Amino acid sequence: MNFQAGMFLGLIILVILIIFLKFALRIVRQGEVGIVEKFGKYHRTVEPGLNLIVPIIQSLKTVVVKELTMDVPPQNVITKDNVTISIDTVVFYKITDPTKAVYAINDLRRSIQYMAQTTVRNIVGKMELEEILASRDTINSQLRESLDIATDPWGCKVNNVEIKDIVPPRDVKEAMEKLITADRTKRSQILLAEGEKESAIRIAEGQRESKILQADAEKESNIKRAEGTRQSRILEATGEAEAIERIAAAKARDIELQYAALKNANLDDNMVAVKSLETLERASQGAANKVFIPFDTAKTLSSLGSIKEVFKG
Repeated sequence: MNFQAGMFLGLIILVILIIFLKFALRIVRQGEVGIVEKFGKYHRTVEPGLNLIVPIIQSLKTVVVKELTMDVPPQNVITKDNVTISIDTVVFYKITDPTKAVYAINDLRRSIQYMAQTTVRNIVGKMELEEILASRDTINSQLRESLDIATDPWGCKVNNVEIKDIVPPRDVKEAMEKLITADRTKRSQILLAEGEKESAIRIAEGQRESKILQADAEKESNIKRAEGTRQSRILEATGEAEAIERIAAAKARDIELQYAALKNANLDDNMVAVKSLETLERASQGAANKVFIPFDTAKTLSSLGSIKEVFKG
């Protein structure tokens, strides 16, 4: 009987021990930290891994310290130029101080969401629609800075804020689409006109260059033609001069030969003079009007008066 009671008591103690260990041993996952409370008051912070707490007396809350994302629901915002638009944003944040995140704010995630919506209305409400559509990066930067400052007391750091979508009213959207279409048509016409202008300029330049090249070629041709004519005339004149000189030289040589023949024939001086005059007369009737008279013939001509006397006699 005592043995059975001991077994029963041991079994009860084992069950109690198992239950105690189940509630006493707590695992904190990687990317999280544990906040241990003792009688509802902050006691300590535990790191990821296996941790031991005292059940009933102590409790454990886990806080995610990885970077988190939060999709802020779309909200309507009135712009500076009285256009109601819908803006959808997403916030990237990270808890840097788990203790503040748990005890400084009741609901951190909902508080960040409300703060993001309020900040969007404050920033976007001071801008016109066209400026909003063209300045997303500027708006994102301003939202991040404002939210980071506002959430710092809560142990939270806002790393980035992105505007996912900006939806203007339907009529405004249609007007913007028409404006964009008109602008594209205008740009297309401008580009077409500039292309035609450039083409006309290039054609005109081509024609001008062609005329210049044609004029240069014609000028060069005229210069070469004139140079050829001049060279031809020079060669022709040179040839004529050489021909005249050669004819004159030949005739002078003929006179010399005839004079030598007469002299070798032992003719008297009068006959030699007469023959010389006849030869000179024939020579002067040729194409060359210049006659080269040898020195001996010139001395014979000096006795021309005597020759005439002989013929008269």
